[in-house]
Amino acid sequence: MMLGNNLTGYDDTIVAPATAAGVGAIAVLRLNGANAIEICNQLFPAKDLHKQASHTLHFGSIVENGRTIDEVVVGLYKAPRSYTGENIVEISCHGSPYIQQQIIDACIRAGARMAKPGEYTMRAFLNGKLDLTQAESVADLIASNSAASHQTAMQQMRGGFSKELSALREQLLSFSALIELELDFSQEDVEFADRTQFYKLINEAMLVVKHLADSFQMGNVIKNGVNTAIVGKPNAGKSTLLNTLLNENRAIVSDIAGTTRDTIEEILNIQGILFRLIDTAGIRESDDTIESIGVQKTMEKIREAGVVLYMFDVNQTSIEDLQEQIDAFKKDNINYLLVGNKTDIAGLEANQAKFRDINDILYISARQHEHIEDLKNRLVHKVMSGDINTEATIVTNARHHAALQEVMKSLIDVKNGLDNQLPGDLLSLDIRRCLHFLGEITGQITNEDQLDFIFSKFCIGK
Repeated sequence: MMLGNNLTGYDDTIVAPATAAGVGAIAVLRLNGANAIEICNQLFPAKDLHKQASHTLHFGSIVENGRTIDEVVVGLYKAPRSYTGENIVEISCHGSPYIQQQIIDACIRAGARMAKPGEYTMRAFLNGKLDLTQAESVADLIASNSAASHQTAMQQMRGGFSKELSALREQLLSFSALIELELDFSQEDVEFADRTQFYKLINEAMLVVKHLADSFQMGNVIKNGVNTAIVGKPNAGKSTLLNTLLNENRAIVSDIAGTTRDTIEEILNIQGILFRLIDTAGIRESDDTIESIGVQKTMEKIREAGVVLYMFDVNQTSIEDLQEQIDAFKKDNINYLLVGNKTDIAGLEANQAKFRDINDILYISARQHEHIEDLKNRLVHKVMSGDINTEATIVTNARHHAALQEVMKSLIDVKNGLDNQLPGDLLSLDIRRCLHFLGEITGQITNEDQLDFIFSKFCIGK
């Protein structure tokens, strides 16, 4: 259904902490809704907040039934000049969880209720302060843990994605209206919609949608990071490499083969991309039960990894063994990077000559920290299709990607219809389907269950 303020259960006053749980110097509690000011007035005798200007701060005490709970600063944001478009009162109190709960309970007794996850942002969406893509980017911004994910979320929240889709939707709506008009004059055999211009628009729209859909691979990497399994035979130097990349002794290093029995996972930020490095047990046949379990886990991590960093000792590995491993990776469609380690022993030139028939080997010495920066750069280029431009529109949301794929299918159907000179009524059906999925992305078309699902993933107080 089309959106509006006709969704049920979002016209009362809500309260929740806006700051993270736990003890801190201060905490912020947020009241939102038509009665937010009135409820706070009952507990804040220092001033009549109804008489105060919007966007002002006021010092006083929260008092219930003559008992002072805490000294606070109250921030006042009157509708419609607020995040949600409704009255908002933010109470900055001392960070004691006990004090926070006492003030929240007092607000509830005065007429508020606890907010649901994401309810503040949902109200901002319902009141037209944000479209759905912008609202979803708020959760991404809160969860951002790298420069790239932060900048991408900011670009989305500012409406970069929405502007591209809205412009496309407006053009399609215009042509759809003209085609619908033709149906009213079907007996007159007239065309109001210029088919040549419409064909051009469809081609341009397909390019835009394809670009956005293709950016999801990059967006998913920026948002969620990349599982990177460091695999190879025992004593290839996997744990040494992990320690070198992290600049700390995270994994036990030993000349004894099979030291690593379980997987060790750490996160490394390289050029704004989070790589979840997984140091695995060496791949070999073993009668040791514990080591065999470790090898089994290694095989599982290989299948789950976004990229497999295959390390081999250039001094102990034959060309035949390496080629056999490459063939196995290719057979299983595994995204891999070959890393020849311990080049400091025989020398780089000797190793390059030995493996000259095999392409794309990166030679390093993990122990001597040689060519580690080259390895980091190669990892980034392995998972990204070019340089990261977080100022461009990048799709990071799986829901958006799925809808864009449906938009592309509909555009292809419209184009085929134009090629086959289909009548306007059949073209109109495909255009409507395209408009429907575009509207689902931005929230121009949605339903209450869909909104509840989307916003339930937000934190309380946002």
